[in-house]
Amino acid sequence: MECVIGIDLGGTTIKLGAYLVDGTCQGTIAVPTPQPSTPPLVLEAIIKGIRQLPSSANAQAIGLGIPGPVDRSGKIAKVCINLDGWQGIPLGLWLEQRTNLPTILANDANCAGMGEAWLGAGKGVKDLILLTLGTGVGGAIVLDGHLFTGRDGAAGELGLMSINFDGYGCNSGNYGSLEQYCSIRGLTRLSGHDP
Repeated sequence: MECVIGIDLGGTTIKLGAYLVDGTCQGTIAVPTPQPSTPPLVLEAIIKGIRQLPSSANAQAIGLGIPGPVDRSGKIAKVCINLDGWQGIPLGLWLEQRTNLPTILANDANCAGMGEAWLGAGKGVKDLILLTLGTGVGGAIVLDGHLFTGRDGAAGELGLMSINFDGYGCNSGNYGSLEQYCSIRGLTRLSGHDP
């Protein structure tokens, strides 16, 4: 049965799944994000994960959520704040070359927001804000049923908003961003414990 592959690239884990067009899951796996998380190492981990994924032989396309903004073509990761060396990386093009499948990149929290609006807690709701908590903190804004990304594609980056201008430095260049207090890394630093 034809399916699509959905991939969530996180700072600690890469999650992969095969899905029918109605959203029915055909199988999932998770692989560790390589450390250091350089683009070539992450690409190889994704390719290996795709090969291990049940139903991948029937895949028609790949959708990949990344922790940061992408270019308008959906092929280039502009930056991935919590990954090493991720500025202007053509990950979508690389995956197309390696898999022969059309590939689209999008911000991971925006993917989650649209997923919740389609089949999750936001189903039937016209407006919603979603906050993702993990290695970093992300967010998505859905207005009148449409994803709102703003002029530069980063309108939902709620984790990068400064809440304490004298706070910890963030990989984004901000100080005291929400991510420095609510992410796994932030909570670990503040409490000394792994949440």
